[in-house]
Amino acid sequence: MLPQIKNTNENKSPIIYPELDFKMNFDGCSKGNPGLGGAGAVIYHDGDEIWSESFFVGETTTNNNAEYAGLILGLQKAVQMNIKILLVEGDSQLVINQMTGKYKCNSPNLIALYERAKELEKNFDKVYYQHILRNFNKRADYLSNIPIEEYYKNKKN
Repeated sequence: MLPQIKNTNENKSPIIYPELDFKMNFDGCSKGNPGLGGAGAVIYHDGDEIWSESFFVGETTTNNNAEYAGLILGLQKAVQMNIKILLVEGDSQLVINQMTGKYKCNSPNLIALYERAKELEKNFDKVYYQHILRNFNKRADYLSNIPIEEYYKNKKN
C-alpha cells in the first residue's frame, strides 16, 4: 500500500500562473570592452517574432552598458505595445540578477540605466526575468552586432 499524502493546500485556491504570451530577449555587445557597442532586442508573441530593433550605443561602451541599452530598448517597445505581462530573457547574469534584486546595482556607470529600466518596469502588471545561455539568445545577439558591423562598413567608405 502506498503512503497517503496529505493535501497541504486544502481550502485554498489553486496557484495559477499567468500565461506568458509575450517574451522579450535582449542583448548588448562591446568590441573592446570598452569599445564599439551595440544593443538589440526582439519581442515574441506566442513564439512568433513581432518586433526587433538594434542601435549603435557608442564608441567607448562597456558590455554591461550595452546590455542595459538592449534591455531598455525592448522594455520601451513593450510599453508602447501596451504589453502588461512580459517574460524578459537575457544572457547577462549581471543585468538579470540586478533587475530581480539578487544583486545590488552599485556601479556609478550603471545606476542611471538600472533606474531607467526599473522605471519602465512600473508600466507592466508583471515582468519576469530569466537568465538564459548565449546560445538561446542568438536573435538578440545577432541584432546587437548589426550596428557595429554597419559602423565598420561606414568607416571603410
